[in-house]
Amino acid sequence: MELNPTELTPVINRLKRAQGQLAAVTRMLEEGRDCKDVVTQLAAVSKALDRAGFAIIATGLEQCIIQEDQTMDRKELEKLFLSLA
Repeated sequence: MELNPTELTPVINRLKRAQGQLAAVTRMLEEGRDCKDVVTQLAAVSKALDRAGFAIIATGLEQCIIQEDQTMDRKELEKLFLSLA
């Protein structure tokens, strides 16, 4: 199953924001910032990555249903979904 990049533009944008947030976490650690602030920012990065992953899987599931893609079976899709849990 190949994903259509134009359908994933919001996901790509979310991942780019997460990349910036992760760079900020690294800077915060290098600057010796407060632990609470670092963990809060790191949690935001984690949540953004989770949401991007779920969006990618949802798009893939939708494509499988619409196109009746036989290259991925239910167990394979379930495994992908659970890998984010």
